[in-house]
Amino acid sequence: MKTSFFAIVLVATALVATLSVSQASEEPPRNNLTLSLDDCIRIALKSAPELGEAQADIELTASKLAEAKSYRFPQLNVTTLFGPAPQARAQDFLATDRDTIRLNTLTWFTSADATLIQPLYTFGKISENMKAATHGIEVDRSRKVQRANEIALKVKEYYFGLMLARESKELILEVQDDLDKARTTAKKLLDQGSASVDETDIYKLDAFSGEVAKYLEEAQKGERLALAALRTRLGLPGDAVIEIGGSERLTLGGGVVPEYDTFVEKARARRPEFRQIAEGLKARSALVEAARANYYPDIFLGGLFSWAYAEDRDRINNPYITDPFKHAIGGIALGARWKLDFGITGAKVAGEQAQYNRLLSTKEFADANIPLEIRKYYLELLEAEHSAADTLKAYTNAKKWAVAALANFDFGIGPAKEIFDALQAYARMRAAYFQSLYNYRIARANLDYASGEQPLESGK
Repeated sequence: MKTSFFAIVLVATALVATLSVSQASEEPPRNNLTLSLDDCIRIALKSAPELGEAQADIELTASKLAEAKSYRFPQLNVTTLFGPAPQARAQDFLATDRDTIRLNTLTWFTSADATLIQPLYTFGKISENMKAATHGIEVDRSRKVQRANEIALKVKEYYFGLMLARESKELILEVQDDLDKARTTAKKLLDQGSASVDETDIYKLDAFSGEVAKYLEEAQKGERLALAALRTRLGLPGDAVIEIGGSERLTLGGGVVPEYDTFVEKARARRPEFRQIAEGLKARSALVEAARANYYPDIFLGGLFSWAYAEDRDRINNPYITDPFKHAIGGIALGARWKLDFGITGAKVAGEQAQYNRLLSTKEFADANIPLEIRKYYLELLEAEHSAADTLKAYTNAKKWAVAALANFDFGIGPAKEIFDALQAYARMRAAYFQSLYNYRIARANLDYASGEQPLESGK
């Protein structure tokens, strides 16, 4: 008896290695939910912390855009002072002798100086940074869509994995039931003294039943783990009981599979990674121009107002002299501010250009490898479709073989070994059939993801 045949039946347990989840709660269930695949995706998208992080990234980039826009408006700088100042009288203006300042000759002064700068032209420093932030927001939005697609793909893996685990468990229960019936028949024939049965047949049936019971335990563990994974991904409590799709079974699903080129065209038009690259290139190009604008001055309109007041000091009404402790002056002028450096600006331009060139290389990689990824999933889909058709025929015939073997054994004209061989073939082929269905659904889910299909629009 080859135990590797029954290992195929338990394909669902192989999901254990890929599902990183905690064990389900053993408390009595209090929440019962019947969810379709779309329901699961909708709940997962609503509760996913990854999307909250992506939204925070969008808001962060939006704040950078608001900051860049704010540089178009006037900037006001105000400085105020309060402190001691020496007393002074107008008649002392022409005095040649100066007494030492004493504490009893001090007074207090207060002042306020304000400068207002209104940028007029910055050679692209403001406009290019605004453009970069605008495209940066689109990059973050596309990244959020990408994360949503990844979440939907993971939900599909868990959902179909749970369906596969339950189909496998049902198959093992079916085989176990047939073995129980065969053992009952063998015991009856043995009691009747039939020559077609001996004690070794009972031992073989018991040994086979023990092996099947072992695989049943493993299948149940795989089902519980797949259910825990789905529950965790949906953000549901540990005591939630999920019934997926009502009476839905693991099938190929409806709809004609489009041609390979159709998926590639969809990917170029809808896949968020392509949009990220396109918007990222625009953002990087704008940042290069913004860095290059630092070679040129800023043209601005400037306003100045300065006021100071102190007691016990006479005001000096002389246009050539300004008393720092008592005055009121102001004015407006057109100005240029130019920061010259030796290599710093050039290094910044080179750095931004390097980031732009890096993104160009990423674009070339995506243009070559995303179609390759689609072809891989497309071929897997076709393989699974053909395999499902082949294994369907195989397990149907194996079922007929098993029914005939059991009937012959019931009549005492067939050996017990025929039952073992038939049930092994049936279990192996039907398990392979379910595995092909699972592979088909996963390949289609991967194709939807690779072509940028919206999670709740595919209906697959």
